[in-house]
This record gives sequence, C-alpha cells and structure tokens, in this order.
Amino acid sequence: MLSRNDLRRTDMSLLVIFEAMMHERNVSRVGEKLFLGQPAVSSALARLRTMFADPLFIRNGRCMEPTARAEDLFQILTPLLDTIAITLSQVSDFDPLNSKHTFHVGLSDDVEYGLLPTFLRRLRREAPGIRLVIHHTDCRNISTLLGNGTISVGVSHTGELPATAKRKCLRLIEPMVLRADSAREPLDLEEFCRRPHAIISSFGALVAEVDRALKGSARERISALELPQFSALAVLLTHSDLLAVVPDYVAHTMAACTGLRAEPLPLKVSAPELSMVWRGVADNDPAERWLRSRFSTFLAGNNRHAWSVVAA
Repeated sequence: MLSRNDLRRTDMSLLVIFEAMMHERNVSRVGEKLFLGQPAVSSALARLRTMFADPLFIRNGRCMEPTARAEDLFQILTPLLDTIAITLSQVSDFDPLNSKHTFHVGLSDDVEYGLLPTFLRRLRREAPGIRLVIHHTDCRNISTLLGNGTISVGVSHTGELPATAKRKCLRLIEPMVLRADSAREPLDLEEFCRRPHAIISSFGALVAEVDRALKGSARERISALELPQFSALAVLLTHSDLLAVVPDYVAHTMAACTGLRAEPLPLKVSAPELSMVWRGVADNDPAERWLRSRFSTFLAGNNRHAWSVVAA
C-alpha cells in the first residue's frame, strides 16, 4: 500500500486520461476531448501501464479494448475522481464575474436555435470570462453524454436517464405553425392537413404528438420534406406553400429573423416537456449550481406556463 508520501509522486492527470480512454476507446478522441496531442496521450498510457503493471488497453482494429484489470480499476477510480473533483470545487464560492470556467453543455437542436442566442447574451453580462462548449444532444444520446462525463448538464426533451442523473422540467414546449404565404386568415384544420409539411426528424416527440392528435381526429398530414435539424428550415419555407410545426421558441426566433409567420396549431396537442438534466455528482458544485440556476431563470422565464423556479 502506498504511503501518503508516495502519493506526492503520483500524477493525478494520468487517472483522468485513463478514465477518458475507458469511455472513448480511441487515443485520438481522448486527445480531442482533453485538448491534448496524440503523443501526449500515448505517453500517458505508457506511464499508466507501468504504474499498474498491466497493458490496460489492447488494440483491436481502430479501438483500444480494456483489459480485465482496466475494467476493475475503472469501477474503483470513477467514484473517487468524482469525489476529488467535487471536493476541490467546493473550496471556494463561484464568482461568475471573474471566472474563466469552461462548461460542457448539451443542447438539443431546437434549444440551440431558439433559446441559446438570448441565453448567451444574458449569460455574457453576468459572466464575461466563462467558456461554453456546446455538444449536440437529443433524447437518444443525452444519457450517454451524461454518463461518460462529456457534458455536466443538458437541456432537451428527455427520456430514460441514468440512475445517477437528476432532472428538472423547465417549461412546456408549445407547438406552433410556421408558414410563408401572405394569407391573412389563420390556418384551419382542413388546410393544415391539405398543405405539405416540412418535418424536423430530430424532434421526434413533437412530431409524434401532432400525428397522434391528427389520428385521433381520423386525419393525417402530408409529409413532403424531412430535415435533420432547424438550420435550413427558414430558407426552405420561404416562397413555398410548406408548413412546419416547431416549438414556440423556435417559431418566434425564426419569425423575428425572416418574413415567416408563426401562429397556433389548429388542433389541440399535448405539450412535451423541456427538461434540464445533470450529473448527480455535480449537484453541489458551486459553478454547476450557478449555471443551472441561469438555465432555470432564463429558459423557464420565456414561457407563459412556467411556474415559479428556484435555483437548481
């Protein structure tokens, strides 16, 4: 057993690289994640192998497969590294005005397009020195990104989460229709079903709710175009008869930047929830608590159905 004096010669950064390798299984991806060159990662792996007297990772094609010893170490070291990170972060209060902290945040495409610009402007006034690294997130991958530590907090429509994750509903996602024509009258249900639709596949929850409501009325809509994200939607709707059902915050942002019109749906649809989720180990981290409080205040405050929110 190592003495406390022996621990002085242990490079803790090697353990962080080991954990990243267990998640990524690839030297290049570990380097990208930790902002290290590939030679630095390879050198760290060589030192880790000496430290633990085990190969730790065996090359299998383009992947590095962990040995049984590495799997055992991973189960032991992960909670210890979480505890160390939390302990070190709690030695002082978080000062947003002077902080240079980097946050890794997961945002779904709709949140990035419709809510991030305003959120970022407000955040920059409170914390001009912080850095946000945005990772594309949706209900399918958010559990993985939280579990492997790629993100510490995410905002998206969510499904099943890891047992160690926490969740808070920020607001309801109210669907609206975007249209480019010049007709003054709002859409009725007949025209809504008759007109072709552009559907955003990345937001499956809203798509499913609209189609479910139409099916309950023995109707269906015409899917003429399916897009993976919102970025090209405004250009594609312009000068066309296409309709698009999008979250209210996307509709308002897009209408403000283009000549598109946003209006309520001509049918009743259950509103999905937009949730904030975070890693349980970061629950009491002062910096993370501050960022979650900003999400709660700014994002929930943009919805007329939002209830009173306290800092997460």
